[in-house]
Amino acid sequence: MSQGYAIELYFDPALENQVLKAWNVLARRQISTQLIEIESRPHITLFSSPTIEPAKLESIIKTYASKQEPLPLCLSTIGSFCNDNNVLFLAPTPSIPLLQFQSQLCEAFKREGIECGDEFRPENWIPYCPVAQEVPKTRMAEAFCVLRELKLPVTGYAMDIGLVEYSPVRELFSFALGNNAEA
Repeated sequence: MSQGYAIELYFDPALENQVLKAWNVLARRQISTQLIEIESRPHITLFSSPTIEPAKLESIIKTYASKQEPLPLCLSTIGSFCNDNNVLFLAPTPSIPLLQFQSQLCEAFKREGIECGDEFRPENWIPYCPVAQEVPKTRMAEAFCVLRELKLPVTGYAMDIGLVEYSPVRELFSFALGNNAEA
């Protein structure tokens, strides 16, 4: 049964491979395999909700994506949230284009009567790319050390935006940024 939906920003193949490298190193060390197990894809979550109408979002996202260009990204920081999920992430440098991209998406939703939850409101949103979830507390320091061995920053582009249902992750649709062609 679905636990919710998320709108995700996907990377170009080279940047995606850099994130997958981190996932695989953490899996080989048996620190965290959850993202691989739920069949996730490297991403930055732009919006998430336990209940939405995918059909209503599809036209909004398709129109929005067609008006955007691929977005430069620089994953430059390793971080963790102060909660019990023990998530480790790579955070992009919060560039104005990235922050505007998410803010304008929330505005597009608002015009259609869809409200962004508090954590996804532009003034609260923290962009991040998860690399490990549910890391045992006793292994957090080791996981940070493993991630510090990555050669950061890694740069690339956000190329696609999609809607997934989770968990496990199932992509419902995605659109290339700047693709004006009708599907």
